[in-house]
Amino acid sequence: MRKTFLRLGSLMALTAVALGAFGAHALRGILSSTDLNTFEIGVRYQFYHALATLITGILLYFRKTPMLSRAGWLFIGGVTLFSGSLYILSVSDIFNIPKTFLGPVTPIGGIMLILGWGALIWATFEEPERIRRSRKKENQADYQEEASAHRQE
Repeated sequence: MRKTFLRLGSLMALTAVALGAFGAHALRGILSSTDLNTFEIGVRYQFYHALATLITGILLYFRKTPMLSRAGWLFIGGVTLFSGSLYILSVSDIFNIPKTFLGPVTPIGGIMLILGWGALIWATFEEPERIRRSRKKENQADYQEEASAHRQE
């Protein structure tokens, strides 16, 4: 999972830089200022959350928790829906793409990004897997000790 988030976060950052350059150079004369601004918002949020995905991947090397993995997937899904829909929305007039289906997609992506940050916060309260496993073994050993003591009585 760690390497997946590092790879996908790097890919998202790479494409954010490429799309940002594309928007600044190729789309500047083609899109209206409103559409160009929409495109740039998509790039900005993609880059922020590419960094968040990279950080999540790095944190998984030190603190492996289920909620941390969920945060990474929420960031990836959120970027796909939020930024992706903004990219499509900004060029929809050029390619005659109907905007009606994009209405609910952008907010769903935004909610996923918010939930990703919430999951990252939640992950700070979770115990890492290795600690949960060692506590489970300790509890099993304590139970077996108690059971053995009761049998001897």
